[in-house]
Amino acid sequence: MASQRVDRPHAHALRTGRTSEPGRVYLLTAVVAGRHPVFADPTTAAGAARVLADRDTWLDARLLCWVLMPDHWHGLLVLGNGSTLAACMQRAKGRAARAVNRLRGTSGALWMPGYHDRALRREDDVRTVARYVVANPLRAGLVTRLGDYPYWDAVWLGGADGYAAGLGDG
Repeated sequence: MASQRVDRPHAHALRTGRTSEPGRVYLLTAVVAGRHPVFADPTTAAGAARVLADRDTWLDARLLCWVLMPDHWHGLLVLGNGSTLAACMQRAKGRAARAVNRLRGTSGALWMPGYHDRALRREDDVRTVARYVVANPLRAGLVTRLGDYPYWDAVWLGGADGYAAGLGDG
């Protein structure tokens, strides 16, 4: 069966002006294909969260905070010297997709192609942006207290909570 090219007329706009600047902080978003709430399932969410929180997933970049929502993921990443933003995101999405497919007994794409990124300006307050990222479950009405949502973490916690400390393994 021949593969068909999917026409995405605005896909090039995602890449216009995209740069990979070492040391720059990026706000990132990856969306599940079809916006299906794949991560509403706790087992699937825990498996994906373990991979996305793993330092090895991000090569030499540093993940400052992240949240896994039912149909998307947000992260705040400081890009390292040895890899591009595209390489980091390709690796993260690929590793998460393989883990989720193993758990679900499925195969194929998990994420929509591409990702959204915004380079933070020097004057942006990183902690304010991080609070915005991790407060997504509150704004979405998934919980009334952030501590009740298991799929997020931030470096400012010092490893006291979440996946950075090896907790939340379900």
